[in-house]
Amino acid sequence: MELRRAEPDRNTGTNPVSLYGEFTVTGNRKVRYAVSLTERDLIVQRLTSTPVGRNKVVLSLKDCVGCRAYRQDDNADPAAYLSAYFYPLKRRWMSSGVSRQRVEQCFRLSALQDPRANLEEAEKWARAVRERSARQQYLRDGVSMSELSRPCRMMLLVNPQSGKGQALTLYNNTIQRMLNEAGVPHTLVITERQNHAREMVREADLSQWDALVIMSGDGLLFEVINGLLERADWEEAIQIPLGILPGGSGNALAASIHHYSGASPVSSEELLVSCGFLLCKGLVSRMDLVSIHLSSSPRLFSFLSLAWGFVADVDIESEKYRHVGAARFTVGTLVRLASLRVYKGKLAYLPATEEYNKEEALRNNVTLHHCNNQASSLSPASVLCRPSRDSPCENTFHNSCHSNNSLKVRRTESTPSRSANKSLTGPPDSLLLPLDQPPPSDWVVVQEEDFVLMLAMYQSHLAEDLMAAPGAASDDGVIHLFYVRGGISRTALLKLFLAMEKGAHLATNCQHLVYTKVRALRLEPYSPKGIITVDGEVVEYGPLQAEVHRGLARLITG
Repeated sequence: MELRRAEPDRNTGTNPVSLYGEFTVTGNRKVRYAVSLTERDLIVQRLTSTPVGRNKVVLSLKDCVGCRAYRQDDNADPAAYLSAYFYPLKRRWMSSGVSRQRVEQCFRLSALQDPRANLEEAEKWARAVRERSARQQYLRDGVSMSELSRPCRMMLLVNPQSGKGQALTLYNNTIQRMLNEAGVPHTLVITERQNHAREMVREADLSQWDALVIMSGDGLLFEVINGLLERADWEEAIQIPLGILPGGSGNALAASIHHYSGASPVSSEELLVSCGFLLCKGLVSRMDLVSIHLSSSPRLFSFLSLAWGFVADVDIESEKYRHVGAARFTVGTLVRLASLRVYKGKLAYLPATEEYNKEEALRNNVTLHHCNNQASSLSPASVLCRPSRDSPCENTFHNSCHSNNSLKVRRTESTPSRSANKSLTGPPDSLLLPLDQPPPSDWVVVQEEDFVLMLAMYQSHLAEDLMAAPGAASDDGVIHLFYVRGGISRTALLKLFLAMEKGAHLATNCQHLVYTKVRALRLEPYSPKGIITVDGEVVEYGPLQAEVHRGLARLITG
């Protein structure tokens, strides 16, 4: 047929065609398409007499989350169907910039009269698309990440009250479909109260799960991480890959993961689609955790931030504006600027020296291999498990940790609780002395005692639209410490936070802003009243100290 001359050359170039077929599309059986599969792309070309370029679509397999073959219920129709799901970066319709947008390609295969033969051909194509998509190499910061295929059992925890109270709706409208397209079976668990997730992961039989994913604000992940590290088997438990989907008002970690992917800034549902795509791709990286000692409370573990002063005040006092979503922080900032507070206290820290940074970089520059089936032996940057290619995607729904006997609660009556004997689970802190002793001699003690704010960051974003630590990475092994000295004007502080939206605050040359990288810190508030937050959660007000533990957790970053 003359039109075949327009098909891609299968034997030349660096991207040869490995599969070729001519199919119709669902909804229009009169128009035929030439479909070519290469190692990197799925090429779809309408067979017409018009020039090739106008009818050719090239879809990168890097943007593919899944592909399936199936037959419809009509027994009189011998055809099989092939659906491939892509989320490429495309220009927005109504504004500048790009975001990930869903593209589905669905073809009808009816070359043979035997329905089984048509289905076998469609399944051959579906397997080939999945395998080539899985073989795509991702190179980020010099680290090559490979794909892994095996069944994955994902627990997806949703807080229906987070943000505007729309997390469950967002799951139903967006995430459920994406996970189904990717063939990722998951169990939905709706949290019912504060610390529900913490209690559940502390007691659950984690051998039933290959990944824990949170759809909420950052507070729910704070619960999960601390629940994992309160277990007797914390060393194994903390290796389970953790995922985050934005469903709250802050969504700082979700925005950070999107930023680490190299994509341009997005927000709201575009951020949700981006994080859903990265979750479906299933690449796993290391994530630093910071241990925080308070004066009389058990040790906490933090993945995002530690704040005192202006930032903590805005975060907590803006809770009354939660109904407006992420805009609550803007409103809270303006309210707090109108009555600016100055706090007295003492700040000390252990600097992260150049020698330390070089040693950490060398330690992190390793050759990565495929991880095996044990979560505890995941390589530093490995891959989230996937379902077997021929197994159906099975989703289950739970609204409590005991429903349907899905989570086998492991009793630990023989293990004394933390509150009973004050013993600590989790890794030991090697850089910290007791709070009632002076800091070690190699620490820096800040001379100023008047502070507007102190902010310790270990991810890039403090909120969807606040890039507080633009140079941060999920596993750089340092705490990015910022503090603003007393004496700053309201106008200068407002300019600082406006610049922070794009991570440009360090370029403002504000004389009151100090930024340094540290490995540990100590804060002793002198002001009798104030707010201290850890990952956006209020903690005991008083002296505290913190130390970073590099790569302690595993984070799904796509």
